[in-house]
Amino acid sequence: MKKVIKLTNMDFPDPDVIRVGDTYYMISTTMHFCPGAQILSSKDLVHWQHSSYVYDIPEVTPARCLENSSHIYGKGMWAASLRFYNGTFYVCFVANDTHKTYLYRSNSIQGPWKMNEIEGFYHDCSLLFDDGRVFIVYGNTQIYITELNDSLTGPKKGGLNKMIIEDGGDIRLGYEGAHLYKMNGKYYLFLIHWPNTGEARRTESCFVADSLEGEWVGKDIYDWDGGFRHSGVAQGGIVDTPEGDYYAIMFQDSGAVGRIPVLVPMEFVDGWPCLCTTPEEEYGSVIHQKNGEELYCSGFSSLDNRELLHPLWQWNHIPDPQLYKLKEDKLTIQTGKTVKALTAARNILTQRMIYPGCAAEVTVNAQMLQNGDLAGICALEGSFGLIAITKRKDRYYLVMRKRADNGEVWGYEDQEAADELCEEICYDGDTVTFRLEASFEENDEALFYYKKDSEWRMLGCRHNLIFRLDHFTGCRFGLFSYATKECGGSAEFSNFRYECSYEKKQ
Repeated sequence: MKKVIKLTNMDFPDPDVIRVGDTYYMISTTMHFCPGAQILSSKDLVHWQHSSYVYDIPEVTPARCLENSSHIYGKGMWAASLRFYNGTFYVCFVANDTHKTYLYRSNSIQGPWKMNEIEGFYHDCSLLFDDGRVFIVYGNTQIYITELNDSLTGPKKGGLNKMIIEDGGDIRLGYEGAHLYKMNGKYYLFLIHWPNTGEARRTESCFVADSLEGEWVGKDIYDWDGGFRHSGVAQGGIVDTPEGDYYAIMFQDSGAVGRIPVLVPMEFVDGWPCLCTTPEEEYGSVIHQKNGEELYCSGFSSLDNRELLHPLWQWNHIPDPQLYKLKEDKLTIQTGKTVKALTAARNILTQRMIYPGCAAEVTVNAQMLQNGDLAGICALEGSFGLIAITKRKDRYYLVMRKRADNGEVWGYEDQEAADELCEEICYDGDTVTFRLEASFEENDEALFYYKKDSEWRMLGCRHNLIFRLDHFTGCRFGLFSYATKECGGSAEFSNFRYECSYEKKQ
């Protein structure tokens, strides 16, 4: 019997999926991280590995470079549509900071990708190539369809352009997350919404029409959480196998670790898609190949080029290439501006965390720090926690700092909002090895350690990890070096090691 399977156990939200021959490709939201628009590949829909990024650096703006106290946390690249048509791959998405719609195309999933803008702003859009015509479906609460011109740069003059569906009633979130397909001679539009009635959680809906100009008839088709935190599985792409079977890949809000994709078998019953609710026995545990090492890495260097970062690393916002260097698998990050808090610092290097728990270790050489600098490893989110080595009056200290959750759904608007010192100790030496452990199975929390005399010693307190809409992404490991007094100092990072399962130190 086909069953529901949780994929990757990492933050890959808003997935879209296609099949080209015998290979599946999945894209997801990467927001403010660079490189962005990550594409994964798979041969069986269960085991995924990194394939490519659509862009290295997006359109440059001050906010995307964390300049002048501006930022794009919770914005940036969002909910892409991935399609393959007549030998060309297409990726279309909006950026909620520039309020533009971007279309990338390439003859290879590896790129290079050519970009053009589409006139207009198409929230949570979906592309459909249909008999020589191209359509884009989009919207929130009110769902529209617009026919695009031949160059795919804007609406087609005189083409189809109308609202086709409107959500109503008692809702927390109106219809959005559009995915449009033509299957079995009919048009199927998959959407999510969040009713305040019934189970009152994220729910998948489907509307069906005989023609794009005709009437759309719909209903809720999936209201299920697999017993996980009352968190509905919904929003994502539909794909068929070479054997003619259908699957949906949707996501589930999974606490601080982020939004995890879920593979759901699908079949048609009386013309309606019917989605499976039978989970694997181990639903909610780590289900991926070889403990998921295809989607995280230890060390910094790419296996193909030791002078380049491994592709599973992403920068928080657009990095300044003048302020970091990689040599012999050692990464040096130099400070370029003074900041009041971690989340305003540029050149934070990140990797996703993984459910149900993970840990990372790194050695920091602080010889080149200046007074007031901090360098270390963090649990990166709006209410972050960090452990660092710092310098004050030419003496070294180890600190554990945190920004407490403010209890607001939208988190922190000001990413320079103050954090607090949990513990500080004097440290005899300029090099230290840190460890950060994160757990998501029961309570989402992080613990911070340093090594002394070959033993791990906890510093500070248990830090609660909370998913908020200020960052709108799952918590990540982040390596940082930032200045609070003067610029120009630097720290060297080495011996980075990632564990996807571990024994807690306390």
